[in-house]
Amino acid sequence: MGKLNDRIAVVTGGATGIGKATASLFAEEGASVLVADIKKEEMTDLLVSIQSAGGQAEAYEVDVSDEDSVKYFADQVKDTYGKVDVLFNNAGIDQEGGKVHEYPIELFDSIQKTDLRGTFLMSKFLIPLMLGNEKGAIVNNASMSGSFADLDRSGYNAAKGGIINFTKATAIDYGRQGIRANSVSPGTIETPLINELTGTKKEEQGKAFRESNKWLAPMGRLGAPEEIAKAVLFLASDDSSYITGQDLIVDGGLTAYTWPGKMVMDNSWKETTQ
Repeated sequence: MGKLNDRIAVVTGGATGIGKATASLFAEEGASVLVADIKKEEMTDLLVSIQSAGGQAEAYEVDVSDEDSVKYFADQVKDTYGKVDVLFNNAGIDQEGGKVHEYPIELFDSIQKTDLRGTFLMSKFLIPLMLGNEKGAIVNNASMSGSFADLDRSGYNAAKGGIINFTKATAIDYGRQGIRANSVSPGTIETPLINELTGTKKEEQGKAFRESNKWLAPMGRLGAPEEIAKAVLFLASDDSSYITGQDLIVDGGLTAYTWPGKMVMDNSWKETTQ
C-alpha cells in the first residue's frame, strides 16, 4: 500500500474495464485519481466506490480524440492541482472492419483518432504538468495486437502498433527530465469491450468465443482487468524506476508460441487446466 502516495494520477477511459480497475487500484495506493471519460453515469458509480473505500477521486468528462476537450481538461488540472505525476492513457475503441481493401475509411480514421491520436493529445497537453516535477510516469495502453496482427482488424493493429512506438519516442524525448514512458499490452481480457465485440458470457456467441479462446493462452483462461491494473501500477510506481521505453505484454502467454495447434487439439492438456 502507498506506492502512489501524494501523487496526482490521470486515468483516461477510466469508467469501465481496465481503466476502472486501474483507477481503483491507484486510489488504494494513495493517489488522487482524476478519471477522464465520456461515460458520465459509470464515472459517478466509480467515484462512489473509490470514495466509500476511503480513496480520493474526481471525474472529468473528456473526449480524448478532441483537441479542445483535452486542452480544457489540462487547464482544469493545472488550475486545481498544478501538476500531474502519473498518466495512464487507456481510452480506446476497437471494431472489426474486414480485409484491408474492404475496410471502411471512416472506421479506420475513427480508431486512429481515439486510440492513437488520443494518446498523443493527452501526452502533449499533460506532459507540461510533469516537467519540473522530480519525476513522472506515463503508461500507454497498447495491446498484443500492436505487435501481432489480427484477422479483419488492421485499423486496430495500426493504432496499437503506433502507440507502442510512440511510447518509445516519448521515453527518449523526456528521459533526462525524469519522465518515464512505457506501454502495457494486454491479451484477451474480460471487459465491456470484449462483451461488445464478441457477446457476453450469457450469450451463445460470447460463450463460444470464450470457450475457444481460453485454450489459446498457455494459462488456459482470459485475463481479468485487475491483472492488467497491477501491471500498470508497476510501471507507474517507483518499482520500475529504471524502466522506460518498454512494452510489457500481459497475455497469459498467448504470444509465447509459434503455433497453438497441439494445445487446441490436445484434450488431455485441456483437462489439466479445467
